[in-house]
Amino acid sequence: MSINATLIIQMIVFLILVGFTMKFVWPPIARALDERASKIADGLSAADRAKADLAAANQRVEQQLSAARTDAAKRLADAERLAQQMVEEAKGRASEEAAKIIAAARAEAEQESVKAREALREQVAGLAVKGAEQILRKEVDASVHAELLGRLKAEL
Repeated sequence: MSINATLIIQMIVFLILVGFTMKFVWPPIARALDERASKIADGLSAADRAKADLAAANQRVEQQLSAARTDAAKRLADAERLAQQMVEEAKGRASEEAAKIIAAARAEAEQESVKAREALREQVAGLAVKGAEQILRKEVDASVHAELLGRLKAEL
């Protein structure tokens, strides 16, 4: 019987120990485990929120970069168009200036040509008068006239 009584006493002590543990030890351990689980859950949810915030921030950054690239491309295109327009305007002004210079040069060449013709006419008239004067001073002789005309041709 002593084995049975010992066994029963040990069972009673065990049940008292289980009751004591369930009443006084287990609740703080369970509470600590629950707190730890809630902290872990809060940490995981905060990590998820941080991931979502990071993804949203990355998306906003990409949108801003895309907008900046688009704006830069637009400004570059505007600058190129303005430069092309300036080049075209400069070409137009240069063409106009060249046309003016060519017209002035033609007018000047025409004036020089007219002056040269007038000078040549004056010289020819002077030579003709000189030749006629020499012919009239001398006697009328075909050989003399031929000689004077030859000299007149040589002078012209």
